[in-house]
Amino acid sequence: SLSLENVDDDFSQFNRMLCMHHTTPIIEFNKILDSFAKMMQCPTAASLSHRLELKGSVPSLVTLNILINCFYHMGQITFGFSLLRPTILKRSYQPNTITLNTLIKGFCLKGRVKKTLTRILVMGIQPDFFTLNILMNCFCHMGQINFGFSVLAKILKRGYQPHTITFTTLIKGLCLKGQVNKALHFHDKLLAQGIKFDQVSYGTLINGVCKIGDTRGAIKLVRKIDGRLTKPNVEMYNTIIDALCKYQLVSEAYGLFSEMTAKGISANVETSPISRLHLVSVSRVLADNSIRIKLFWNSVISLAHLWEITASLSPAFYNIMIKGFCKSKMVDEALNLFKEMHQKNMVPTIVTYGSLMDGLCKSGRISYVWELIDEMHDRGIPADVITYNSLIDGLCKNGHLDRAIALLKDAQEVFQDLLTKEYDLDVYPYNVMINGYCKQGLLEEALTMRSKMEDNGCIPSAVTFEIIINALFEKDENDKAEKLLHEMIARGLL
Repeated sequence: SLSLENVDDDFSQFNRMLCMHHTTPIIEFNKILDSFAKMMQCPTAASLSHRLELKGSVPSLVTLNILINCFYHMGQITFGFSLLRPTILKRSYQPNTITLNTLIKGFCLKGRVKKTLTRILVMGIQPDFFTLNILMNCFCHMGQINFGFSVLAKILKRGYQPHTITFTTLIKGLCLKGQVNKALHFHDKLLAQGIKFDQVSYGTLINGVCKIGDTRGAIKLVRKIDGRLTKPNVEMYNTIIDALCKYQLVSEAYGLFSEMTAKGISANVETSPISRLHLVSVSRVLADNSIRIKLFWNSVISLAHLWEITASLSPAFYNIMIKGFCKSKMVDEALNLFKEMHQKNMVPTIVTYGSLMDGLCKSGRISYVWELIDEMHDRGIPADVITYNSLIDGLCKNGHLDRAIALLKDAQEVFQDLLTKEYDLDVYPYNVMINGYCKQGLLEEALTMRSKMEDNGCIPSAVTFEIIINALFEKDENDKAEKLLHEMIARGLL
């Protein structure tokens, strides 16, 4: 095996062998080429192979297979195919399974399987059972399921005995095409013929059934196979619990989780409904119902302690809950969760900070917002445009009128920070600032901001004009309002 430390040694050894008076067996060169290939240093292996050719060394089939594999990993499988006729066949080598499999996998990635197969057959090369299975897998992943069944027919015609992997490949192909009922029918037909399926086969079927929303069918299937066809595993339950949570069938998810643990199947973080509940909670958390969200959170904590899986509460789940509490004007609860994340060594994301800033701004707790901004800076988390938009909007729309001017100055500081850092701002933050100025009667500042946005390459929208025009009319500055109205019409915004 080749490690990074002895790369130079292998180069030296290759050069020594190449310069020897007597011919070094090609097998020795193959060992070095194969080592470079396994280290994914494919261009190096290809270059060394070329030097061998220039020295007059005759490559073996193994050498050429290594080279074809290198071209495959380099995304240049066409070069690999070019070795087939002029080099491999010309030297009367018989391409083996490794040769054909690598070529077919390479052309599968490029979507050129049929054309490649035709050219291989024209050369008189007949793929064996393993190659046909790879070919079938390629067709199925490309969504060409009919060609996949054609390969099955060829397998049977040649007298090969298909195994579980062969049939599972076709089942997966049908499911990927959304033809789940056909996959189930195909499974039932094969089962009646005495074909045995494994956990991978049923995991594939269950995943397909869940993808079409038939969670009842998936539960029925996992219970049907239990003890009779194969033993259900944690991955099967993962799939169904995930689907149940996505469709907000929380009770059913809990029930299936309990059924699984009762059977002695160990739960993991992925299986636990608690880790999946952030998917369910979205619709509940964003309902602006403080009582409901509080009860929901308490029930989650109770269940987490009951199953001793509190650790599976993910940062994404905390982010959803923090957003929900902030939206329900329960900022203290959101801050408590934020502190809990710190205690559990969870790293808050830009989403966490954005939700908290929005909630704090709307509750008038501006001083704490700047503490969060400092904390983000200390953690090396740059505030993005979305966060700034939310912050500016919250500052400008704060309901404390006696503090509005001070808040507006704070918002302006944030806005200037954006411009200093050369953020590519869209029209939204400008409109927020302009609206804030207009609400405080600072029309000159609003007009200056409108000019500044155009100077920065941001084109005012119809909303921009409407905000300023309405404010001008309210101040009885009708001439300025009409002038802007004509400009708005000229720009085709009205």
